[in-house]
Amino acid sequence: METSLSQASILIVDDDSKSLLALQQLLQSVTQKVVVADSGEEALRCVLKQDFAVILLDARMPGVDGFETARLIRERERSRHTPIIFLTGVYEDVHSVFRGYEAGAVDYIVKPLVPEILKSKISVFVELYIKNAVLIREVADRKLAEEHLRKSEENLRALAAHLQSVREEEWTRIAREIHDELGQSLTGLKMDLTWVVNRLPGDQRVLAERMKSMFGLIDGTIQSVRKIASRLRPEVLDQLGLTAAIGWHAGDFRKRTGIRCKLSLPSDTLILDHERSTAAFRIFQELLTNVARHANATRIDVAMRVDSGALVLTVEDNGRGIAESAIEDSKSLGLLGMRERVLPFGGAIEIAGARDKGTKVRVCIPLGLK
Repeated sequence: METSLSQASILIVDDDSKSLLALQQLLQSVTQKVVVADSGEEALRCVLKQDFAVILLDARMPGVDGFETARLIRERERSRHTPIIFLTGVYEDVHSVFRGYEAGAVDYIVKPLVPEILKSKISVFVELYIKNAVLIREVADRKLAEEHLRKSEENLRALAAHLQSVREEEWTRIAREIHDELGQSLTGLKMDLTWVVNRLPGDQRVLAERMKSMFGLIDGTIQSVRKIASRLRPEVLDQLGLTAAIGWHAGDFRKRTGIRCKLSLPSDTLILDHERSTAAFRIFQELLTNVARHANATRIDVAMRVDSGALVLTVEDNGRGIAESAIEDSKSLGLLGMRERVLPFGGAIEIAGARDKGTKVRVCIPLGLK
């Protein structure tokens, strides 16, 4: 924004044309924008049209005098804070001076005017006006930038939520295809191999041992297929709900890691929409993965409940404890991903850790927001 003094305007109000002309010529050196009015009514019309850095107002005018004009200027929101300097004669009494201040004057200048004093006072108000204009523009620019940033964040979160949804759908599709197609093929292969084994001559011991080894390989592959499909998208989550899925995953985690799991889950089946169930389960998966990788824990306590219209999931371990710097680390993609999962629902994640005393994570997902 240009900040030259020429951008500030001064309004001079006086019913004496000679005084108007003299003041206009005097103030041209302070600012190029000098507006004159020969009555209170004309001054009010000028105030409605534009803003002024300062108003020089003759106190004694016919019709609407300076005091009434100042009062009306102060009543308008746009000009409420515009500085008003009264021009008055030496004959004015103290009562008139007080009346002027009550009407909103910030200063008095007694005629005849001293040019240096007048220009000095005007310059102060012009400089304040320009600085205020610059500040207003900076605030407006900052608000605009913040609005753009907010919209960008909203777009990024919407994109992240869409990508998560697409990814979940893809994982579900892959899990079903693996479970159905590959699982069925392996089962069919096992049945065919059983048919062959049942028709082997009794003296084909070497071949029978090879067949037995193949049975073991097929059974192991079937188990691997089931595990892969379950980790992509556990059927228990879609068929039995979040509570059963949490219990199943905690049991699987205990088998794989040897870390004891204490569960406190609601006895009643939670009825949640697909999006919230998926978000809560994926966060739970990520939390247990972090425990296995970083916590060096021997026990975790898992609690889930509905409290004040929100799903509350708490996971606490007895491991080494997460550092404060790690909680706030923007490079911690796991924590960032968990926070992004609860944002669409107006949820929050609280993480607290103490050195060698473990970490506690509390996940809250409102049930009434979408």
